[in-house]
Amino acid sequence: MKENKNIKIGIGFATGRKSFKKVLRTYIYSWNESGLVENNNLSLNLFVAYDLTYNKTKVTDYTSLRPDIMEQIDSSEFIGNSVIKEEIDYLENENIISNGEASLIFGKGYAAKRNAILYYAIKKNMDYLIFFDDDEYPMAVTNTKNTAIWGGQQVLSTHLRYINQADITHGNHCGYISPIPHIKFNETMTENDFRLFIEAISNDIINWDNIMKVMDNGGVTYADTKILTSKIAIKVPEINQAKFISGANLCINLKDPSRVFPFYNPPGARGEDTFLSTCLSERKVLRVPCYTFHDGFSTYNRLLDGVLPTRLKFVEANNDKIITRFYKACIGWIRYKPLLLYITQRENYEDLIIEMRENLKITLPKICDYFQHSEFMKVLDELEKYNRNVKKHYSTFKETQLVWEKIMNFYSKDGR
Repeated sequence: MKENKNIKIGIGFATGRKSFKKVLRTYIYSWNESGLVENNNLSLNLFVAYDLTYNKTKVTDYTSLRPDIMEQIDSSEFIGNSVIKEEIDYLENENIISNGEASLIFGKGYAAKRNAILYYAIKKNMDYLIFFDDDEYPMAVTNTKNTAIWGGQQVLSTHLRYINQADITHGNHCGYISPIPHIKFNETMTENDFRLFIEAISNDIINWDNIMKVMDNGGVTYADTKILTSKIAIKVPEINQAKFISGANLCINLKDPSRVFPFYNPPGARGEDTFLSTCLSERKVLRVPCYTFHDGFSTYNRLLDGVLPTRLKFVEANNDKIITRFYKACIGWIRYKPLLLYITQRENYEDLIIEMRENLKITLPKICDYFQHSEFMKVLDELEKYNRNVKKHYSTFKETQLVWEKIMNFYSKDGR
């Protein structure tokens, strides 16, 4: 890292796909084109937490980056299990946290990968850390006169314009964000049946009108041209004690580590961005005017080679891959819904669980029949399991924050 660079920026990828390298290359080209690479005041530093089990990859799938790519960033950290173990041993030897406490921060799942990146970025004295996903690209698509119109996005530049005024900035997403396919309602499953089901399993930020708009667009979310042409960042409102953010296209101000929270998700669940959202009541969170395109079905990676389709495919509920993706999303949602309700609406928790349970009993047989997948009945089993364990998960959620606070206190005293 060149010492004369004043602003240190961490770029984080929590990944398990070989395609990560191609996505990274595209972002670096974007930073070069926007002048960030040549900016003598900025230091760009890569942090990659990789998972070898997700797609049966090997270490070199992440670490063997082309020299012409590497020379455009100032430093890189590749974080695998052995690196994490060494860091846990260090924290334990320094009497900062115990091995058991470390497992709360650096255990399994996406939250742990994000925490590893967050930890290393703070240890390496980054001022800001931006998270990107390996299936999101720096471009936006609009639907203009039934034609897909594409535009490049200077994502990092946009976040840097606002992050010094906030604790967190997050951008917008277009493309295949929603796992809900286009659905033709019928007597087997009516629109009201499906609405009851989605509202039972999803979080507060889900709006049925928006879902219907996305389904009518064939599962595609198009960018808003007003946002694309805006230069205004908007304060994220608090809804039921949460300022909802996304896990990628997300920038965190690290200048004061005591203001930084860790990620968390219940075992086997996602929602690490949602649970971070519940910690932000006293933090300034801005939604900034930039987009990334989410290639949720991995069908548009040719975008990174310059192939820009004029029409985006409808996601129809007519094959096992799409139905299975939707099913897995439903399982992921229901696994974190009880804890989310317990954190944000505890006074009504029992009543809300009863309502969820009854709506699922009514709608799940229809969902199974419509998709011809009896596995959807497991959604109710998962609700009962995670409801039984909600107090345990809440205790772990709070304990994770306390352990993180110990680590942050150590690094604050250590010279930050």
